[in-house]
Amino acid sequence: MKTVVRFASICAALLSVTMTAPAASAADQAEPKGNTPIETMHVKGVKVDKQATDEAKRIIAATPEVAAAAANVCGSGYTISVGAARYGTYGTTYTWTNGKTTGDSYYDKPICAVFFNDTGVAHSMGIRLSTNYTSIPDVQDFGTYSSYAGPVYQSKGYCGRAYSYMKVGSTVRVDNYLTVGACN
Repeated sequence: MKTVVRFASICAALLSVTMTAPAASAADQAEPKGNTPIETMHVKGVKVDKQATDEAKRIIAATPEVAAAAANVCGSGYTISVGAARYGTYGTTYTWTNGKTTGDSYYDKPICAVFFNDTGVAHSMGIRLSTNYTSIPDVQDFGTYSSYAGPVYQSKGYCGRAYSYMKVGSTVRVDNYLTVGACN
């Protein structure tokens, strides 16, 4: 008999554990050059980019404690949600920023992405984060996880894309992109 871990239990566990971000590359640790603010609003206590999609705001409003857990996984400073996407009953991707600028553009903001496994059972899954700059390589975390894939970081990830993937048995159930931030 399979033991199914309830998603709420995973979230409660994540909220009770303080996680630190993994070592990042030199590019990811770039010192912020400015502080061009992102206009934010609060959705049930979670700070959200005002330009986030209605779908992202709805996902965060439905389970604000899960969104807060996702921010906790990203680590200290990642407190502004710039997007979320739910993929049926399989998983939810969240993207976060600290709102600081790491380059010359408003869009040069550090981004963290996490793909939560909403099933509570280990599956082959992953998250890949791309920037809007072709010269910066993608970062990714793929494996077999029961809780989440990631976090992955880009120092200039705003306006990039987060790719989420999950295979359940022999069937691919999640194979989607989420645009990071409010971009043209």
